[in-house]
Amino acid sequence: MSKARIKEAFANSKAFIPFITCGFPDVETTIAVVEAAVANGADLIEIGIPFSDPTAEGPVIQGANLVALQGGITTDKVFDTVKILREEKGIKIPLVFMTYANVVYSYGAEKFMTKCSEIGIDGIILPDLPFEEKAEFSDVCDKYDVALISLIAPTSESRIAMIAKEADGFIYVVSSLGVTGTRSEITTNLGSIVAKIREVTDVPCAIGFGISNPEQAKKMAGFSDGAIVGSAIIKIIDKYGKDSAGPVGEYVKSMKEAVVS
Repeated sequence: MSKARIKEAFANSKAFIPFITCGFPDVETTIAVVEAAVANGADLIEIGIPFSDPTAEGPVIQGANLVALQGGITTDKVFDTVKILREEKGIKIPLVFMTYANVVYSYGAEKFMTKCSEIGIDGIILPDLPFEEKAEFSDVCDKYDVALISLIAPTSESRIAMIAKEADGFIYVVSSLGVTGTRSEITTNLGSIVAKIREVTDVPCAIGFGISNPEQAKKMAGFSDGAIVGSAIIKIIDKYGKDSAGPVGEYVKSMKEAVVS
């Protein structure tokens, strides 16, 4: 079901994809925020498994990782949270993990993907996994029908076609160099990157890193299949804490409306 479910997220309209750090500030808030995001039009959700050294993240998501880890979140507790979302809360949309290769490696790739398959995780994004080393995880991902989602960055220029040809689930197009975080302006020529991807595959492309407002989301969705937002949502959760579900829901609604308009 997993890879098919990801495909469905992009089938009818441009997708809006929120990122939420699991356990920030606590698991109950994560569950409430995911429910609110789904109720307000999120098409797919990236769930961050906190890691002590999140190299691709800017200060906002790094801070969320730290709070979650200090609060006692573990990989097993993240699995338990997803199980609650699927079984008790009835969340049907695709759920994808965003974490680091070391988290999967230290847990045991086979054991990790078995759990993903059991609880209904549809894909995984490992931003620190070089394309040349993805075979280490891709076979076990395929075995359990978990999409290993590729990232394509502005620096991937000569490798875009090579990465895209083997892409699974959807392609995460990184909008700009550096770490995650909101940006006032996105200047990368993303249209040409997406055009190169589309020459070799029909796997959907969603753009992330730096998108924070409806205008940016609308622009990015204009030449891709969707927009991904993390830091802006984590900032809302940081501001409202345990009362974040309402504000996050309103934000997701405005962003979803922007990408489909």
